[in-house]
Amino acid sequence: MFSSITQWIQDLQANPSGTLITLAYTAVCILFSLILHECAHGWVAWKCGDPTAKMLGRLTLNPLKHLDPVGTICMVFLHVGWAKPVPINPRNFRHYRRDYILVSLSGIAVNLLIFLISMAASALLCRVIYNSYVIDYVRESKLQNNLIDIYHMWLPNAVYAGEFTAVAGNLNRGSEWALYVQRLFFMLAQMNLGLAIFNLIPVPPLDGYRFLDMFVFKGKLAMDQRTMYFIQIGFLIVCMTGVLSGLLTTVNGAVYGFFSNIMGALV
Repeated sequence: MFSSITQWIQDLQANPSGTLITLAYTAVCILFSLILHECAHGWVAWKCGDPTAKMLGRLTLNPLKHLDPVGTICMVFLHVGWAKPVPINPRNFRHYRRDYILVSLSGIAVNLLIFLISMAASALLCRVIYNSYVIDYVRESKLQNNLIDIYHMWLPNAVYAGEFTAVAGNLNRGSEWALYVQRLFFMLAQMNLGLAIFNLIPVPPLDGYRFLDMFVFKGKLAMDQRTMYFIQIGFLIVCMTGVLSGLLTTVNGAVYGFFSNIMGALV
């Protein structure tokens, strides 16, 4: 984590305006992704018979109701994070086990949906951004994924990083605005895929733990508050050391690469 903070400081000193723009992009993506993730939990719980989140005002887009300071900081510097868990009362569910599973997976489902929509939008924007020479070449070579795979291809990486001069010679006239929009979609896609995969980790308080407890162990994996607290502290320390970063990057890259091959058909 500290190396990431150092890198942000160095970037700010070397390129203040570019770094501030990147921070603005990051803030928008974090707010949008985390808030919709938590609202999804509360909305599905409400539809399953539990009005707790609605009564406590958590079915709102107000970031102050959702953002966790530590989780948000981790999101900025580690690219993995969390928001305040939406309070639910499973005793209100109409079908306890089924509804518990649905609520647990709802946030992940929303993040995956945002990821897929962002990938599709990024691919479609390529038609606006790049000239016919580029589009014809990638289609004939079946390399459309080269334009949207930010993990493995330099071209979308340049757009993601805001280095628009790297692609300037291949643009349609007047399409510069679309590069900024596509950059936002790239960041949304990467962030929401990362959130979905991160939340699948079966460690409390993440959704993967709730799903594992109810789907596999049928609610028998319950822990007392003290045990839960120490596990959460230990997991936070692991996250801050960056131990998970390499593994998550590998998994994210593989999944992103798979879907970029599919979404490339939209280019």
